[in-house]
Amino acid sequence: MTISVGTRVAFLVSEEGIEQAELTEPWQAVEKAGATPALVSLKPGTVQGFNHLDKADTFDVDVTLDEAQAADYSALVLPGGVPNGDLLRTQKPAVEFVKAFAAAGKPIAVICHGGWVLIEAGVVEGRTITSWPSLATDFTNAGATWVDQEIVVDTAGFPLISSRNPDDLPAFTEKLVAALPQA
Repeated sequence: MTISVGTRVAFLVSEEGIEQAELTEPWQAVEKAGATPALVSLKPGTVQGFNHLDKADTFDVDVTLDEAQAADYSALVLPGGVPNGDLLRTQKPAVEFVKAFAAAGKPIAVICHGGWVLIEAGVVEGRTITSWPSLATDFTNAGATWVDQEIVVDTAGFPLISSRNPDDLPAFTEKLVAALPQA
């Protein structure tokens, strides 16, 4: 599989609480496939990763939401982490960024608690999705069909790739890379 030259993938995160493996493993898969990942957040500087509840590494923000345009990227990744997902859904620029990807029909890959921003953006109605089980009611109330599966790829409208937790990362990264533009 050869990724198109110039393929860029946005990884949207809040300032803290990002489940580190759900950021770094997809990031590495995107790089290995030949695409360029970019860390997008509300503010410049660094963001804080976590290994569950323990602080882990910090990561440099590549571009802020006031500079980022969905048109500059081929896909969007929404890593999990409870604080990350909860903070993102309260940030209007993050919600608008997600809406722009959905409106453009670009792939969105989401894992664990990263999906809360999708609900806030109003882009899950009629879709099938998976997540950390505690979000099942939220997705159902937003009009989605929630399922407990390792990976779900829903192609009605924009391609929506979803997984439940770090254990699902091998399947998640495989489907993410497969959704990127091919040369």
